[in-house]
Amino acid sequence: MAEPIYKIVSINDWANARKSGQLTGTPVDIADGYIHFSTAAQLAETLEKHYRGATGLVLATIEPDMIGTDLIWEPSRGGQLFPHLYAPLPMAAVIAERSLDARPDGGFDLPEVS
Repeated sequence: MAEPIYKIVSINDWANARKSGQLTGTPVDIADGYIHFSTAAQLAETLEKHYRGATGLVLATIEPDMIGTDLIWEPSRGGQLFPHLYAPLPMAAVIAERSLDARPDGGFDLPEVS
């Protein structure tokens, strides 16, 4: 089993994905042409860079082996390889989810991720 990957999404986009059985992407994902994910090691930096101070988020844990061949690892921030999905995310690949809100100082308390 591969290491999990993580998706940060608004609670409204997540509710729509749950209802339809798949996540077609957030506005940024749709604009870029793929769904952005982070590894456990990349998660804190992604939150700081793109979501600082945000509330009403969901942190979804994804089993990459359940996605298929449309998941591509590509260089991005600082040359790190990030997982990008060039297809909708099936809800069957979600192995955990939790709400995520910034602290008053704008940072996040992350759950233990592996």
